[in-house]
Amino acid sequence: MWTDVLDLNDFYKSSLGQTTVRLLRGRLRAVWPNVRGETVLGLGYATPFLRPFIEEAERTMAFMPAQQGVTRWPREGRNLTSLVDEMDLPLPDRSVDRVLLIHAVECTEQVRPMLREIWRVMADGGRLIVVAPTRAGLWSQIDRSPFYQGHPYSPGQLAALLRANMFAPLQQTRALFMPPTRSRLMMRMAPAVERFGQRWLGRFAGVSVIESGKQLYAGVAERSPSPALVAARPKLRIASSRDTHASRNAEDGEAPAS
Repeated sequence: MWTDVLDLNDFYKSSLGQTTVRLLRGRLRAVWPNVRGETVLGLGYATPFLRPFIEEAERTMAFMPAQQGVTRWPREGRNLTSLVDEMDLPLPDRSVDRVLLIHAVECTEQVRPMLREIWRVMADGGRLIVVAPTRAGLWSQIDRSPFYQGHPYSPGQLAALLRANMFAPLQQTRALFMPPTRSRLMMRMAPAVERFGQRWLGRFAGVSVIESGKQLYAGVAERSPSPALVAARPKLRIASSRDTHASRNAEDGEAPAS
């Protein structure tokens, strides 16, 4: 189930939302320290996290699924957002270098077609970051959180989902160890809580952040046939030229040559 774009917009304007942006931007920037000269696409509701890439990337785009809705972004300059069908992106093959998928994989009812479509538009050697709520974290369990809607994933489930759709996981980290509270004290303590959580509370993170590469080739296991199947197969004998000559003599009523 998709969260309405206006609800997401209101959350990220709040004090808790701004704290969330700062914490997640730090994790994303650590994974992608440099996107200079590349094309960056955000799918889902990625606009709060794309701003650091606007000046650096050659091109930055924000696609928002039709069931979620769309808002203009950024406020200044040319609009960079588009309303799309997440299973039919309006982009040519291999046209995007980096894809940030946030508020998307847990919401869509067609996760595999969406990931295959991302694979199609991603350039060879491209990179995908997926941000998704974890099962054990509070951010998937408290309704004031923007990650409350949809289906949470354990880190292992998220990695397996990516592998099943032709992405090779490269590195994984976690974020949002502070609870989604409006307490001013907790928000001031958020950076310290984040550092403590990274070291000691890994499984209780609010979201998983996993980077993957586009897998160009997938191996197919070749199984040897079972002995019973081999025994059941008819054995074919290749006729020699002598056998063929004898068969023709028999059809003509001649005795076979000794």
